[in-house]
Amino acid sequence: MSYFAAAVVREKGGWSAAELNLRGATDVDEVAERLRDVGPDADVSLLFVEADDTYLVILRLDEGEDLRVFGSDSAFAEESRLGALLVGDLKASVTGLDDTEEAPRTVTTGDDDNEQPAVDPEADPVGEADLLADLGIPAQRLLALCAHEGMMPADVTAEVCQVLGCVDDVEELREV
Repeated sequence: MSYFAAAVVREKGGWSAAELNLRGATDVDEVAERLRDVGPDADVSLLFVEADDTYLVILRLDEGEDLRVFGSDSAFAEESRLGALLVGDLKASVTGLDDTEEAPRTVTTGDDDNEQPAVDPEADPVGEADLLADLGIPAQRLLALCAHEGMMPADVTAEVCQVLGCVDDVEELREV
């Protein structure tokens, strides 16, 4: 299974990005340690792992601690060793949605004929969908991006990084 892993860290000077090699990692804690090494003094560290143009996993560390994980589909854990490593231990339900507020049912593009389900009926997002909420991507928006028809994991990463202000850094990594 092919993958792309981009670490995006925010330090005093702003956001920076680096590609991260996950080969040989034995568990999600080792992946988190590799993410810590990218920006040891970072206040926020994110890792975007895109696999086979199908799955997206986002890991987050705040000041190097409190690992939080979101996966676009639990099937990733069954499809590959990398998927099992990253999302295999996550519960099937997504956390971080406000219980008093329902997740949006549709994503609209301004044209009523183009409404898409907010969550792909065949996908089973896992983990903490609200891990980017304080950075401008609420849980409902992240779920909608992941479920939008035609959106590849790279497109979701680009949308999130656009909001963060580091999309150019991540896109440069792809071109290497």
